[in-house]
Amino acid sequence: MKITLMKKLSIAILIAILGSIALTSFISNYTVSKKFKEYLIDEHKSKENDVIKMIEDLYAKQNNFTNTNKDEIQRYAELQKLYIEVRDLNNNILYSSGNDYLQQKNGMGNMMMGSMMRNFSGMNLGQYTENKYPLSINNKNVGTIIIGYFGTSYLSSGSVTFISTLNHSLLLSAVIALIFGLIISIIISKGISKPIINITKTANTMRTGNLEVRSLVNTNTKEIDELSNSINYLAETLNDQEMLRKRMTSDIAHELRTPLTTLKTHIEAFIDGIWEPTTERFESFYEEIERLTKLVDNLRNLAKLEQTNLNLSKSKVNISTELEKIIDSFKPLYIKEHYELNGIIEPEITTILDKDKFKQIITNLLSNSYRYLKENGRVTVTLKEENKNIIIKVIDTGIGIPEKDLPYIFERFYRSDISRNTNTGGSGIGLTITKAFVEAHGGKISAQSKENEGTTFTIYLPA
Repeated sequence: MKITLMKKLSIAILIAILGSIALTSFISNYTVSKKFKEYLIDEHKSKENDVIKMIEDLYAKQNNFTNTNKDEIQRYAELQKLYIEVRDLNNNILYSSGNDYLQQKNGMGNMMMGSMMRNFSGMNLGQYTENKYPLSINNKNVGTIIIGYFGTSYLSSGSVTFISTLNHSLLLSAVIALIFGLIISIIISKGISKPIINITKTANTMRTGNLEVRSLVNTNTKEIDELSNSINYLAETLNDQEMLRKRMTSDIAHELRTPLTTLKTHIEAFIDGIWEPTTERFESFYEEIERLTKLVDNLRNLAKLEQTNLNLSKSKVNISTELEKIIDSFKPLYIKEHYELNGIIEPEITTILDKDKFKQIITNLLSNSYRYLKENGRVTVTLKEENKNIIIKVIDTGIGIPEKDLPYIFERFYRSDISRNTNTGGSGIGLTITKAFVEAHGGKISAQSKENEGTTFTIYLPA
C-alpha cells in the first residue's frame, strides 16, 4: 500500500525522535543510577565509619560502655536505621541495639518506596546485610563491631525524592519531546510535501496537453526549487517544440505546395488544350520535380543526422589556409551581385577536424549570408585562436533576424517571416545541418542579430 510523502516523513521523524528519546533515557538513567549508587555506598561507608569511631571513643574512656554510652549508640542506630552490636575477644556481647525497630521501619520504608525502589541499579533494597569491623583501642584489637542493615538504609528521604524526580523528569521530557517532534514533523513534512504536490499537479496538467501551465512554488529548499524550475523549463521547452512542430508541418506543406501547384496548373492547361507540349514547358516541369527531389533529399539527410552519429574523417588541417580557399571560391558569386566578401584570418592555425564537413559548415553560412544580403551588402569572415578555442565569425549586413525568431533558427525547416517574404527559396534546414556538423566536432554555434542591421554567426571549435 502506498502512503503519502507527508505521512512517510512524519513517521520517519517520529521514529527517529522515539529512538533518540529511548536511547538517551537509557544512557542517562544507567549513568545517573550507577553514579548515584556509588554515591549512596560512599555515604553508607561514612555512616559505618562514624559508628566505628563513636564506639571506639566511647569504649576507650572506661574500657566498657556505660548506660549513657549505650543510649547514645542506640539513638544513632535508630536514626541511621542500623543494627549495632559490640563483642569482646571472647565473643561475649557487650552491647546490642536490637532489631525490632529496624524490621518495623524497613517494612514501612519498603511500602512507601514501592516496587520501583526495590531494585535500584542492582541493589536489593530488601536484603539484610551485616559487616564486621575490629574494635581497636590504641592500635590494639579488643573486640568486634557488627553493623547490620537492610538495603533501605542506603536511601534517605532525599535520595528517594531525587530518584522519583529523576524518573518523572525523564518521563515528562519524553512526552514533551514527542509532542514537539510531532509538531515539527508535521511542519517539515508539509513544507516538503506541499510544493512537491503542486509540482505533481503541474506535471499532470502538462500531461493532459496544457503546456501553458507553470509551477509556482515558494520554497527555500534548493532541491525542490530546482525541481520546480526544471518542470517549468520542461513545460516551456515542450511548448516551444509543439510550436515548432506545427510550424514545421506548415513549412513542409508550403515547400511542397508550390511545386505541386505549378505542376497541377501546367497539367490542367495541357488537358484543357490551352498549352501545347513544348520543350520549354517540360523543362519547367523538370525544374519543379528537381525542387521536390531536393526537398526529399534534404529530409532524408536530416533524418540521418538526427538518428545516427556522424562518421567524421578527421585529419590535421591548416584551418587558416582552408578558410581562405573557401572565401576565394565565393568571391565571384558575391562580386556578381556587387556584394563585398572579406576575410580577416589569423595565419597558421591548425586543428584536427573533418575537412569536408568543415567546408560544408562555412559554405552553408556564406550561402545563407549571401541569400539575405541587402543592396551593396558586405560579409566579413574572421578567424582567431583564443583560450584554447578556435573562433570563427561570419558577419553580414543583411536583413537580420527578428528577435522572436532568433532562438529557433537552428531548428529544422524553421524560416522567419522576413526570410520567407524575401522569396529566397531556402528549405530551412541548412543551419540545422551546420549546427549538427559543428557539434559533431565538439564545438558550438550561436547567432546574434538585429533587424535591418545584420547577423553574426559565431563558431567555437576546440583547438
